Amino acid sequence: MAVPKKRTGHSAQGSRRANWKATKPETTKCPNCGATVLTHTVCTACGTYKGQPVKLADKAAAATVSEPAKKPAKKTSAKKTASKSTKAKKSTPVEETKVEEVKVEEVKAEETTVEEKTEE
Repeated sequence: MAVPKKRTGHSAQGSRRANWKATKPETTKCPNCGATVLTHTVCTACGTYKGQPVKLADKAAAATVSEPAKKPAKKTSAKKTASKSTKAKKSTPVEETKVEEVKVEEVKAEETTVEEKTEE
């Protein structure tokens, strides 16, 4: 295998890298709503591609991909959790389940509005 005899200088390295240029991504206008969209992708504003509405399952999968993932909760030792629970309880499990139910209902409401928009 060939090994260079001398180290490449800063000037030679820079002139070699002079052609490494970033390019702008190609964009087009959505024919349905007129929003600026990357070429060959689904319009994020109206959910259409080449004038055709995209299936709801595909749109839901794309929405889950674009949302940032939640970080998992930090694990604590049994001693710390025991000491925290004996000091004071700020919220009861019943309140936590109510909050989760409200969140689930909000997500279902958003899904129904998306379905109504796609049916139109």
